[in-house]
Amino acid sequence: VQLQAFGGGLVQPGGSLRLSCAVSGFTLNRPAVGWFRQAPGKEREAVSCLSTNNDTTYYPDLAKGRFAISSDSAKNTVYLQMNSLKPEDTAVYYCAARQGLISRNFGNYDYRGQGTLVTVSS
Repeated sequence: VQLQAFGGGLVQPGGSLRLSCAVSGFTLNRPAVGWFRQAPGKEREAVSCLSTNNDTTYYPDLAKGRFAISSDSAKNTVYLQMNSLKPEDTAVYYCAARQGLISRNFGNYDYRGQGTLVTVSS
């Protein structure tokens, strides 16, 4: 059972980045998936969640209008498109999956991947 997030890197303020999360080793029936991030010295927070069962999404204020979550069931991959990036978006980004409803709490996800570092800096 593995979730692997990748696609992080260094990007300039105002730039864009797309993160991917490859899911392997198990099959969930229309799972809820989420992207979370944790900056140094800060608590982990949700940045986007998606129910692949009914397409319900959750975006906190920090992500509205800038981030978009999507999934490709054929590729078992979840994406996070991030636009208009700001230095305060610098963090390690994690993906997670669970059966059932979406949740803003990382601890509620049964399957969690290792993070990928996103650095927004000029």
